[in-house]
Amino acid sequence: MAQSPRSKANKPDQTQVFKSAMGATVRAIGGKPELEVTFTSDRPLLTSDKARLANLPRLPTRRDIAIARGQGDAMAMRLASHDPDTHRKRSPMDPTARAAFDALEQARVEALGCVRMPGMVGNIGEMLEDRLFRANFAEVDNKGDAPIAEALGLLLREKLAGVPVPPSGHALVDLWRKEIEDKGGKSLDDLLTRYENQDEFSRAAKALLRDLNLVPESELDDPDSSDEDESENQDPEQGDSSDKAPEQGEGENDSQDSQQDEQAGDSEETGDVEGMESDMADTDEDAAAEAGEDAPMPPPAKDDGNQLSNQFNYKVFTSKFDEIVKAAELCPPDELDQLRGLLDKQLENLAGAVARLANKLQRRLMAKQNRSWQFDLEEGLLDTARLTRVVTDPMQALSFKVENDTDFRDTVVTLLIDNSGSMRGRPITIAAICGDILARTLERCGVKVEILGFTTRAWKGGKSREAWLEANRPANPGRVNDIRHIIYKAADEPWRHARRNLGLMMREGLLKENIDGEALEWARKRLMARPEARRILMVISDGAPVDDSTQSVNAGNYLEAHLRQVIEDIETRSPIQLVAVGIGHDVTRYYRRAVTLLDAEELAGALTDELAALFDEEMPAQSRRRGRG
Repeated sequence: MAQSPRSKANKPDQTQVFKSAMGATVRAIGGKPELEVTFTSDRPLLTSDKARLANLPRLPTRRDIAIARGQGDAMAMRLASHDPDTHRKRSPMDPTARAAFDALEQARVEALGCVRMPGMVGNIGEMLEDRLFRANFAEVDNKGDAPIAEALGLLLREKLAGVPVPPSGHALVDLWRKEIEDKGGKSLDDLLTRYENQDEFSRAAKALLRDLNLVPESELDDPDSSDEDESENQDPEQGDSSDKAPEQGEGENDSQDSQQDEQAGDSEETGDVEGMESDMADTDEDAAAEAGEDAPMPPPAKDDGNQLSNQFNYKVFTSKFDEIVKAAELCPPDELDQLRGLLDKQLENLAGAVARLANKLQRRLMAKQNRSWQFDLEEGLLDTARLTRVVTDPMQALSFKVENDTDFRDTVVTLLIDNSGSMRGRPITIAAICGDILARTLERCGVKVEILGFTTRAWKGGKSREAWLEANRPANPGRVNDIRHIIYKAADEPWRHARRNLGLMMREGLLKENIDGEALEWARKRLMARPEARRILMVISDGAPVDDSTQSVNAGNYLEAHLRQVIEDIETRSPIQLVAVGIGHDVTRYYRRAVTLLDAEELAGALTDELAALFDEEMPAQSRRRGRG
């Protein structure tokens, strides 16, 4: 009897087979048997216990597979050959120098893999070409738009492991090759002999950065030797504390210090192994994370700038090209309908889960709306329960009633969504879906909702940077990019009128860079102009503010310092309740009330939980007084 052909349903999913093999390979090379390897639509991410690779298309090509293997190889080699403590100890202070130092270290671990396992060369090359092409480096024509860190990494891979510079990186490397080889050729050759030992390599890397005028001579001092000198110069009476019994609380402090060291190591290991991208410079963000609250403030700005704060002289070089625009004005109606249709298709997959969360939130909110009435009034709603009195006594006056206002319904919620390039893909799609669902849900409960977005009009400065160049590049110019603040839904606008606008977030090319501090200032001003007593601001973001143009001509933590100050001002000196949700990056270092998600799929649950918790809390007395006053 002929055997029936094997049905499609029983055929193994080749993509799943590849993913399983990829996960096993990353764990084996990285020496991490417990490592969790996942494939998502978010950008690649590596932590000490989780590796997240970009998802494959439904029908992957050979190149798609090579790119995925390149990402996995880079992550595996970083786990196997990179020591976060050594890296952190040697890292330069200056953000540009730190970015170059990070790029050299990542190039080292990838080149090490290519030397030991030649099969990695092709995979790493395809990964680099994909990243450089997406970062739009193929046609770069000036050094201001070509990061030297990227050029150093590409040159080191080429010289050390024979990984050719990808086509999309030729223009970038050509801009820097002569200067790097003329100034730092000897130090670069020295790197090629020290790649096996990370500590020796990091010393040589610092020497190369010194030759390129990126770090001062003083930073070349060995931190180990300085520690030894300090211990030798220590007072003998304070010397060997190991002979003395620890004082009360001393052991606890030691344990806390060790925990902080471990956490710092974890944060160092966490990062985007692909290096710097045009839409998100992770090296700058890592530098900001390590600098923490004690990061030095940028130098004061001159009084001719547009100051946005009375504490930190943040200024704007020119606001001539900034815009606050309604979503419908950025896109033709036909295209906006198509984008909304695309969002609705994405919504089909999440509709059940998000709708259940929204209904749960609605039930909790509705339960808090304890209605109370005033009766026997001369005007208001007719009290039908008292109509019998008119029948029994026609001379009896009609009775009216009025519902008392409740603090719960006297609320406005602003959803401020990061529209930067690093949100591209699944994060921005889920943010748009959650904004759509929450707007509908809260509107049913009588709560006003406003949905705002923030980005820039151009990459790398736009017309503001051109104006700065024409003004002969004045020092410390402040923000030199054209910001774009988008109103997707105004607080008083019904959801049915604004639903189409949310599709704009799906538009290719909308998402660029993010200047969070000014966006928060803008959202706060809009909230403070509202008549509601209770004002809630929810921020959805995926990391620190990033604007290459501004960061390249100001102090390295210029935008972050302003963001911290704006947050502190809102949290301590305004009636607004501020909560942040971070996707893929830790935002708890900025906001007092914050949630960090590793997967965008968790966003809906986090938003509804945070809103429910806020409504369960007592409304701040300060907010109540201002709203009534």
